[in-house]
Amino acid sequence: MGFLTPVNVASSLFFETPVEIFSRVHRELRPRTAVPLIEIEYKAFASADSRIRLEGGRLEVKITDLLSGAPAPVTESLAQILISKLYRKPIERQYEHRYRLYLNRKDMRKQINHVRQTRGRKVHLGSQGAVHDLEVVFEDLNAKHFGGMMARPGLGWSHVRSRTRLGHFDPSHQMIMISRIFDDPRAPKLALEYVMFHEMLHLHYPVDHSGTRRCVHTPEFKAHEKQFPQFAEAQALLKKMW
Repeated sequence: MGFLTPVNVASSLFFETPVEIFSRVHRELRPRTAVPLIEIEYKAFASADSRIRLEGGRLEVKITDLLSGAPAPVTESLAQILISKLYRKPIERQYEHRYRLYLNRKDMRKQINHVRQTRGRKVHLGSQGAVHDLEVVFEDLNAKHFGGMMARPGLGWSHVRSRTRLGHFDPSHQMIMISRIFDDPRAPKLALEYVMFHEMLHLHYPVDHSGTRRCVHTPEFKAHEKQFPQFAEAQALLKKMW
């Protein structure tokens, strides 16, 4: 597909293209099934995601262009992951480990963050809701718990009244999104404040990267979170609401 990658064999004279790697992995995982026509395309996605689908006898693979120059073992690991998922087979741990280790490299994290910033966009309804203004909620918590020293990121209500994703912090866009389900007079304000406080902690405590490890809620994060007044009551409210 435009570049050659070395195979892990005794002789360095042998090379495999990404299509050949995916074909070999398909034979390994589905030895009794004929290998379909495989088409691979590197796409400028807004993340490090890659996709696969089998349609009309063709295996269509769309890989993030962040991996266009990846070493052969990484491409093989991705092939193992995607084809296993396609056929609903368990993924061998060694391949997940190798793939995550590569994506978790400092240079790769920097590239991923860059494409998220430049290609992605956050769709939201703004900070002013029908009932609550997220900027007011943020600054109130900022004054009470962070000495007013936390720089305010972008704030926005989600379009969807999600009950599963109550809030999230996107470091690529420096944005806190809150589920619109809290912009309701029936929703306890304490629950909204707790969710906002939780996302503010993500801003305060960056994700800890180490090897394949990606720790979002560090021990420091968890200890600080428990300092939230009415911590237990707020958690109980969320459980009761949902």
